[in-house]
Amino acid sequence: MDAENQTAVLEFILLGLSEDPERQHLIFVLFLSMYLVTVLGNLLIILAISSDSHLHTPMYFFLSNLSLVDICFSTSIVPKMLVNIQTENKAISYIDCLTQVYFSMLFPILDTLLLTAMAYDRFVAICHPLHYTVIMNSRLCGLLVFMTWFIGVMTSLLHISLMMHLTFCKDLEIPHFFCELTQILKLACSDTFLNSTLIYFMTGVLGVFPLIGILFSYSQIVSSIRKMSSSRGKQKAFSTCGSHLSVVSLFYGTGVGVYFTSMVTHSSQKVSVAAVMYTVVTPMLNPFIYSLRNRDVKGALGRLFCRAASCL
Repeated sequence: MDAENQTAVLEFILLGLSEDPERQHLIFVLFLSMYLVTVLGNLLIILAISSDSHLHTPMYFFLSNLSLVDICFSTSIVPKMLVNIQTENKAISYIDCLTQVYFSMLFPILDTLLLTAMAYDRFVAICHPLHYTVIMNSRLCGLLVFMTWFIGVMTSLLHISLMMHLTFCKDLEIPHFFCELTQILKLACSDTFLNSTLIYFMTGVLGVFPLIGILFSYSQIVSSIRKMSSSRGKQKAFSTCGSHLSVVSLFYGTGVGVYFTSMVTHSSQKVSVAAVMYTVVTPMLNPFIYSLRNRDVKGALGRLFCRAASCL
């Protein structure tokens, strides 16, 4: 096949989680339910934070942005999968696939950087409480969120710009339920050395270094908590960090799980099932973690429901 025919890609084929027609209905209902819970749960978190003045603090500002990112992340993947199952058409156009690749890289980067910003916020609040309002001012919080989006957008654009120069062969079947970058690279006929190098480099810079920053922040937090004489103060400090630490553990745990699953198995189905954890399950669980483990959020949600009930 010559280069001209190779680049004339009109569409890819998403094989999905299962080719068994009997399982398609179950998968559709399951993913639709999880998607609706994800959107509703994260939307409630955003509404509770925006409507309650007690939550107009840096920590909850970052949390509302994290909830927005989780909604967008699921929306960039799940609806297309549901449409393909419902219409029994597994095709996705080249442009739509590029778009999905872009967003499937953007939102995990935003998640990582927002979780890092939240860890820094907790570090300042517990280790430097007297200077908290001075350090974590609205200007710094806005700058951190802006830099998070800027880094995520530019990094994803760089990946896409390299991907657009690739040529593809006849086999355009993607053994996944969405257009994932590494799966797309496997279908390319042209050299993907630059693409792979960029993936490894950015994974180290935007994956490992933020994790190191989070671990360092919590090492300092634990050290400060141990020095507290009041047991009530220790309990309050742990409660404010517990939700964030749980979300960090879930996010990185599922990400590492997907990575090692792809390393130790050649089964594309197992890799796809593992990917469900960080693309669908994690965004769905985050609102529950914050609402169940955080008294302030539970109180804000209660007041939100009371106001909604009084308006009916």
